Amino acid sequence: MTATKCLSLSSQISDDWPGYSLDLFSYPAHYSGDLDCVIIPHGVIMDRTERLARNIMDELGDHDIVVLCVLKGGYQFCADLVDRIKALSRNSNRTIPMRVHFIRLKSYLNDQSTEDLHILGAEDLSFLAGKAIVGTGKTMKTLLKHVEAFGPKMIKVAGLLVKRVPHSSACVPDYVGFEIPNRFVVGYALDYNEYFRDLNHICVISESGKLKYKI
Repeated sequence: MTATKCLSLSSQISDDWPGYSLDLFSYPAHYSGDLDCVIIPHGVIMDRTERLARNIMDELGDHDIVVLCVLKGGYQFCADLVDRIKALSRNSNRTIPMRVHFIRLKSYLNDQSTEDLHILGAEDLSFLAGKAIVGTGKTMKTLLKHVEAFGPKMIKVAGLLVKRVPHSSACVPDYVGFEIPNRFVVGYALDYNEYFRDLNHICVISESGKLKYKI
């Protein structure tokens, strides 16, 4: 699938989108002053995730699949995506036998991605041989190369967010939730030094928030 086709399936958020006022939503009081705005409300995330689940059912409904969930940032998206695939499968003649496996990638320090990428839980993925793989999460390029060595039948990548980054060589997912501006976002299990995972909405972190939780 080409990058153009992938992005045509996504909901694009423009660079000049100011986001929603925090006053319109409930969020943990301990993050007061740490956020600039809500860029994607939780309800919109849920609707988009259901659409991605339908797309996966349409394309992979005849395959046994293994969902490879990338922790920690991808766990909430993965859980909600799997729940919606299961719900669709229960109410359809096309069902998907599905297994879920968890691995962890770590590459961020504060708000910067580093070259030092660690893959945990992926030492032996021999059970992937001949299976259709749906990977969820971020930092996929290195992981895909590792997974391909185990001989899966096919690999598809589902990502909730794709950032518009100039001259980026990152892998573009086959199933994209939202294309967003190049801003550091938190919430819905996405963190800044392990904070903000308890936000339901996806928000833009403020500069004061970055300073407060910097390590």
